[in-house]
Amino acid sequence: MTLDLSSLGWDDDLAVAYLAHDRAEQRPARVTRVDRGVCTAVAGDGVTRGSLSGALLSATAHDPAKHPCAGDWVVLRTWPDDRVTIEAILPRRTAIVRRTAGKGSVGQVLAANLDTAAVVEPMDPSPDLGRIERLLTLAWESGATPLVILSKADLAADPAGVAEQVAESAPGVEVVPVSAERGSGLDRLRPLVTAGRTLGLLGPSGVGKSTLVNALAGIRVMETQATRRVDGKGRHTTTYRTLIPMPDGGAVIDTPGIRAVGLLDAETGLDRAFADVAELAAACRFNDCRHNGEPGCAVRAALESGELPPRRYESWCKLQREIAYEMRRLDVRLAAEERTRWKRINRSMRARGARP
Repeated sequence: MTLDLSSLGWDDDLAVAYLAHDRAEQRPARVTRVDRGVCTAVAGDGVTRGSLSGALLSATAHDPAKHPCAGDWVVLRTWPDDRVTIEAILPRRTAIVRRTAGKGSVGQVLAANLDTAAVVEPMDPSPDLGRIERLLTLAWESGATPLVILSKADLAADPAGVAEQVAESAPGVEVVPVSAERGSGLDRLRPLVTAGRTLGLLGPSGVGKSTLVNALAGIRVMETQATRRVDGKGRHTTTYRTLIPMPDGGAVIDTPGIRAVGLLDAETGLDRAFADVAELAAACRFNDCRHNGEPGCAVRAALESGELPPRRYESWCKLQREIAYEMRRLDVRLAAEERTRWKRINRSMRARGARP
């Protein structure tokens, strides 16, 4: 069986990047899933599984952001004993990166090489605006085009009105009400999963991501779970990030139910997600305005006039503090790693100098 990788996004730029790895025993592929270091990938000759090579394991050992993930384009090598290894990851164009839950301030890539990063939020119960803003910050920072999908529109009395309210917290981002059950809104999404394009879905469990993927595919490709009507919460039907090729080309990357997404180096994404607040802050009289009673504060004036909702301002402040804190932790970690590196170098130099 021969597969056309261009339907999954392979193009001239990737072909150029692959030239350095072009050998008889190697071939390009796109990762669909990663399970404890073993990658499932789609190559031109079909689906295969491979483990990380020793060189790649060493290069990614201390940085989770360098691990292969769903959506990555990689170099596969087949050995004489039919083992398959992942030898390299081709440069990522876009990447959804969140902070890991560990003590160290490090990033984890949820999905790579997306064209569109869609935040999926249900209309029933009412959309969580704070969660949308947080995920949009992540989406803007990724380099992909952000989108908000409001699922379960059939359960809302006024879907258009809800979409207008959400749009006020998503400047510059299209908001699309969708009912996968009834098929409404899907026509707007289908162009995002045509041949060569990849749509990523971000959101917690129970928002209908799996149902949406099945509706876009036109067949059942993912298991779904009913949402509890009492609180609107759903079970984790997807426990791993996975790329699903669409029957007519293109792909969707579904992420596991995200309960909490920590932000890392996302200042640019925050400015784009809160473009309205950032514009007000830029209009303050003083560049270092803290928006806490300084004269000529455009942000404070907008709050007092009602132009800027207090909830949105507080959300902006919260995410600003989080990013600043994580960046300080990152600086401390990098400084410690640099000191450790120089200590090793000095020990090595002393050892060589002590030899007869």
